[in-house]
Amino acid sequence: MFVVIIIPACIRSWLRRRYSLYRVTQTGKQGQVISRLQGVPTRFVELATGTASLTQGFVEIGRRIYLVGGSVRDMIVDSSRPPRTSSLPDESRDPIEVDGSIRSVSPDLDFTTDATPEETERVLRSLRIPTWDQGKKFGTIGCVFEGIKCEITTHRTENYDPGSRKPHVEFSSQIHQDLSRRDFTINAIALSLPDLEIVDPFDGIGDLIARRLRTPIPVSESFNDDPLRMLRTARFIAKGFQPDPDIAQGVSQLKDRLEIVSRERVRDELDKLMIEPDPSQGLWFIVNTGLAEYFLPELPALALEQDPVHRHKDVLAHTIAVVSKTNPDRILRLAALFHDVGKPATRKIGPSGPSFHFHDVVGAKMTMRRMRELRYPGHDIEQVSKLVELHLRFHTYKMGWTDSAVRRYVRDAGEYLARLNELTRCDCTTRNQSKAKALADRMDSLERRIDELKGQEELSALRPDLSGDEVMEVLGLPPGPIIGKALGFLLEIRINEGPLSKEEAIGRLMAWWSDRGDLQTS
Repeated sequence: MFVVIIIPACIRSWLRRRYSLYRVTQTGKQGQVISRLQGVPTRFVELATGTASLTQGFVEIGRRIYLVGGSVRDMIVDSSRPPRTSSLPDESRDPIEVDGSIRSVSPDLDFTTDATPEETERVLRSLRIPTWDQGKKFGTIGCVFEGIKCEITTHRTENYDPGSRKPHVEFSSQIHQDLSRRDFTINAIALSLPDLEIVDPFDGIGDLIARRLRTPIPVSESFNDDPLRMLRTARFIAKGFQPDPDIAQGVSQLKDRLEIVSRERVRDELDKLMIEPDPSQGLWFIVNTGLAEYFLPELPALALEQDPVHRHKDVLAHTIAVVSKTNPDRILRLAALFHDVGKPATRKIGPSGPSFHFHDVVGAKMTMRRMRELRYPGHDIEQVSKLVELHLRFHTYKMGWTDSAVRRYVRDAGEYLARLNELTRCDCTTRNQSKAKALADRMDSLERRIDELKGQEELSALRPDLSGDEVMEVLGLPPGPIIGKALGFLLEIRINEGPLSKEEAIGRLMAWWSDRGDLQTS
């Protein structure tokens, strides 16, 4: 039977503007709640039309098919936006290990159906749609439909061994049971195709409106099923959702379960958090619940005890503030997160207060170790650790830099120069407006000088005024360490004095070589 929910006029008006729908619920035999769309958004209609041949194949064999997960959530929140086509995994249904590794192919659209995997394969074959079946034993058949990667998964329930991410899967014929295994209610919403009925058994739409974060099943059961959901909670908090109290309590109690999750999955979830417009509340969540101890212990370690004699700002609060100030560039945000991790190891209390000498160098090494532990690619590690190592370099600018010092700064920063300058600017979180202005003015001055030198020289590609081949020809030597030393000598001249003519460079090289008898006899 149909039950009409009475909604106050002001809320109905807001819903019409925001979501273009009323909610009329039907409680079916299995308890599922169906919300019917009225005044259906154009994008929903386009989706139904675009997938008509696919969905008709299931209708013809008496089966139902639903779009599920983040695509549905995003379309409800912004009905003018197309379904998600991100290369990142859909967060509502967790990746499953196949033959010991996480499936790398992520769907652009994620469907669920009451058809068996064999029935799904037959439907797709009849439509001549290319498929893959690596996840078939878990109920998932992949395909490429109209150029879009899709995964179609049989409704299922899952049980997990305490020490494993490999589930025991049982197929189900009920959409309600399938949605109950999703991470949060806001992701436990399905859109039935082709009839455009929204299935929302856990009031996910209500939670979207209220910006509330809840799990469809008891928190302990959900987080034990997939402990990565605890870290994912932080990302939704950063998006502005307010978690129910039992979620924070559940994370505090079950945080050690994160250790069974592959480092790659933890890394990917951390990356998603770091590119949120403002990840600060999510970072505070993983620190306050103790979750960070199990994958990023350097972060809570920054909550340094204040010196009882000298007042000094909390390094953790400073770090999170710096992260929030930077643009949502993944590499830059990671550098901001790690830039002060060397401070606890280098902290000294002297007559003038705390000091952290060489924390940039120590922090760069710590950054490399932690990023390797989280299985980051080598290029990511190189970029982030380099930014951490160089983040203090600018502070000697107030002592007066020569042009050669500016060239060296640009040469050392290399392709990371713009990120380094932004990190340096954002590293100033003082409330003293005069100090903040002075630092900003100095950075403005440095950037002007860099631009001026770039106008005169090819500053972004500093290299010796002679090539390696030319050095070998002048010295009459084959390739080897001596040629490298000669090029290093010429590069130092280039940095300190600016560009030389070829004749001047040859003269300086020959003078250097005549003074290096030790190299000539080695």
